[in-house]
Amino acid sequence: MSDFEFIFALFGLLLGLSLAEVLSGLARTIEARLRLGNALRVGWLTPLLGAFVLLDLLSFWQAAWTSRDVITVSSETLMAVTVFAGAYYLAAALVFPRSFGSDVDVDVHFFRVRRIVIGVMLALLVCQLAFYLSEPALAPRLQNPLALALTAVLVVLMITAMVVRGQKLARLAMLALVARYIVVYLI
Repeated sequence: MSDFEFIFALFGLLLGLSLAEVLSGLARTIEARLRLGNALRVGWLTPLLGAFVLLDLLSFWQAAWTSRDVITVSSETLMAVTVFAGAYYLAAALVFPRSFGSDVDVDVHFFRVRRIVIGVMLALLVCQLAFYLSEPALAPRLQNPLALALTAVLVVLMITAMVVRGQKLARLAMLALVARYIVVYLI
């Protein structure tokens, strides 16, 4: 077993739990909508946040593969992976509400958690970039103009989604975040 395989087992487990958390939150929301009917307004914002978190998780999973040749087994690496992937789980767990009462608007939940969820993801992006800069084999990846531009767009859109007011602007910001990932995956 290589160092990467050993470390990735923990990373993959925690990121897999994060994916499952977002998907189970979506399932809870759909089930509540079926049970409560029109009393539960789902809206667009929380599902878009869920889609963004899923797409972002996939990008970090891919980034782990990119880092495979520089990963070594150490206590520091294990702690860093646990904190990193654990923070992702925290963000994923907050995307959808845990319970639904009568007359609930899921978009209200979005405005309550968006700064935490997107803020955690932004902090993780900064950590990833710092890790890349600290590794001579990975640092050249940050010198690619397209990668820099796409990362800058991501950061601007994340900050925008955290601070905009109103459902319409928040919806546009979240749609742009999801669209940005879809475009990146298709390039």
